[in-house]
Amino acid sequence: MRERGRTGRLVVMFETRHLTRRFGELVAVDDVSLEVPDGATVGFVGGNGAGKTTTMRMIMGLLGPDAGEVLWDGAPITAAERRRIGYMPEERGLYPKQRVLDQLVYLARLHGAGAAAARAEAVALLEAFGLGERTDEKLEKLSLGNQQRVQVTAAVMTEPAALILDEPFSGLDPEAVDSLAEVLRTRTAAGVPLLFSSHQLSLVERLCDRLVILSHGRVVAAGTREELEAGGESRHRLVMDVDTGWVRDLPGITVLDVAGPTALLTLETADARRALLTEALARGDVRELAEVRPTLAEIYREVTR
Repeated sequence: MRERGRTGRLVVMFETRHLTRRFGELVAVDDVSLEVPDGATVGFVGGNGAGKTTTMRMIMGLLGPDAGEVLWDGAPITAAERRRIGYMPEERGLYPKQRVLDQLVYLARLHGAGAAAARAEAVALLEAFGLGERTDEKLEKLSLGNQQRVQVTAAVMTEPAALILDEPFSGLDPEAVDSLAEVLRTRTAAGVPLLFSSHQLSLVERLCDRLVILSHGRVVAAGTREELEAGGESRHRLVMDVDTGWVRDLPGITVLDVAGPTALLTLETADARRALLTEALARGDVRELAEVRPTLAEIYREVTR
């Protein structure tokens, strides 16, 4: 794991600068810049067609950019450095008629691992994913979820210098999700930077240090959860022992929802908050007046609308 710089900031392992890719008249990726520091887990979030997969393919050199560049430790990335990245594509790239363990060992040896070491690592990972008794089966005999576990195993083997995973949790049951999350934590704890895409916002919220949100090919928000919250709309929840419909009549307040004794609202000023509390105390018992932390889904909807 690399040392921190003099500022205390982690050295960036890989990043993109102003990546752009067009398909005819369609701008699929539009000036996308992002960075993935050592040991960080970065969630890549966006709807279908937002540009996530195209960006990952350009990072891996499978597509050439029309503009922009991919950097590895501050310099243009090379083919040798790309070979050190554990990559899981959107489409499964394994051999359906080959035995699970055999092809994992084969792929690991292509990355320079010895046969014995590759076999031992593959068996350990398959056991961690609940496939320890199915190592000699052909891939096509497994369910789609179990095929996904094998695909992820292929990506994380042989101590990759970085990980880029396109929808790695798709099709996995909760137990497999937990197993994969634990394996990924061991990699990032060793300093491996991880970029992964997912439509499961609750999972991204749970696992990621940083988030990059794409919409129509552009980055519309990026940063830590705290940074994204700071840029979002502040909300408060009022809970009383009486109906809270009266909040609609107060100035300086935008009412988002009222359901009997509970109101969700935004306060324009500190004076509006004080006026709300004074009026609430005059009308009954105040059980709660608190700032509400937005969910990632709410942040996502706000920045992509």
